[in-house]
Amino acid sequence: MKHTRTLNVVGSAQQDSPTRVRTMESRNSLANRKALPLKRVLDLVLTCLILVGLSPFLLLIVLAIKIGSSGPVLHTQIRLGKKGRPFVFYKFRSMSVDGDDAEHRSYVKRLIKAGNPYEGGKNGKLFFKISDDGRVTRVGKLIRKYSVDEFPQLFNVLRGEMSLVGPRPPLPYEYEDYSDWDRRRLDGIPGITGLWQVSGKNTIPFEEMVKLDIHYLKDWSLWLDIKIIFRTIHAMLKGEDC
Repeated sequence: MKHTRTLNVVGSAQQDSPTRVRTMESRNSLANRKALPLKRVLDLVLTCLILVGLSPFLLLIVLAIKIGSSGPVLHTQIRLGKKGRPFVFYKFRSMSVDGDDAEHRSYVKRLIKAGNPYEGGKNGKLFFKISDDGRVTRVGKLIRKYSVDEFPQLFNVLRGEMSLVGPRPPLPYEYEDYSDWDRRRLDGIPGITGLWQVSGKNTIPFEEMVKLDIHYLKDWSLWLDIKIIFRTIHAMLKGEDC
């Protein structure tokens, strides 16, 4: 996933002003209920195949987390789904259990309200994430690098709270700082991966992430979901923290 490709995707999302997106309706839009059954079938089929095929690998992750640090294997949070509805969100635990989220809260507020990057990266690139989080365990760093900490969300997909592809569900304290325009990214069901993740993720500012999510919901197609899934697999195998 090259940066030039990211700019092309983001650029296409930028063409739609807030006013235009509010007035345009796509027959494939995920805000349209008619599109949901086909997406749901894809989610259920692929989720069952992944869980069955990767079950030995998932058991190894469970053992590694248990051996690596004290605490539960799963980390649960309240996240907000479609139209801001709360649900219990699952991840493999990658942090110590006594970690303080004050730094993350401060980072999120600055990112949303001011759009500032958290820090500079290599080759002059800016990164919109906390890269040196002291709460992350050794095992946590590894499973985050390959994004396998997200696998428990497959159970959120089975429960109908999430999809394989869609906008990432925010934490309640993130949502509090959203504008009405930002909240349009929750017009559809949230996903494990999405257009933002495969378009640059941590090199993309918050405003562009919102545009990508709205662009995805407006122009959704089954083929788009399949392409995003394949690009996600490619990024995970390369350890690109998709």
